[in-house]
Amino acid sequence: MTISEKQRAITEEFLSFADWQERYEMLIDMGKSSPGIPEGEKNDSLLIEGCQSKVWLKPEWKDGVLYFYADSDALIPKGIAGLLIRIFSGHKPQDIAEADTGFLDSIGLRQFLSPMRSNGLSAMLSQIKLYALAYQARAEQP
Repeated sequence: MTISEKQRAITEEFLSFADWQERYEMLIDMGKSSPGIPEGEKNDSLLIEGCQSKVWLKPEWKDGVLYFYADSDALIPKGIAGLLIRIFSGHKPQDIAEADTGFLDSIGLRQFLSPMRSNGLSAMLSQIKLYALAYQARAEQP
């Protein structure tokens, strides 16, 4: 699936729930089911600045495609990271860097979250995009 197709699928998933309590539970379930990052691999270089909780984001470059792994010390941020990874992991850096993230507004995620968690969401998105740009530049080098 393309990034846009994944975004549409998640939008449909979110909007199928009648209220935010159910959507909130979906994020918690995403956090619980996310494999995370092994304890021995979590380090300060993977921490995302600007998150209320500790959130680690690990990129992996494989065959011209960027994969992401994330973990957190709290379920909601881990679920948010899991949602973003579900969308962006497994794509070329250029596609990730150029992807529109307006779907987050269409599902109301930014409005639903507390201001601190919304800042964390923005920080996670920024870090994903920065990794994509860095790996894209690396791939373009001779």
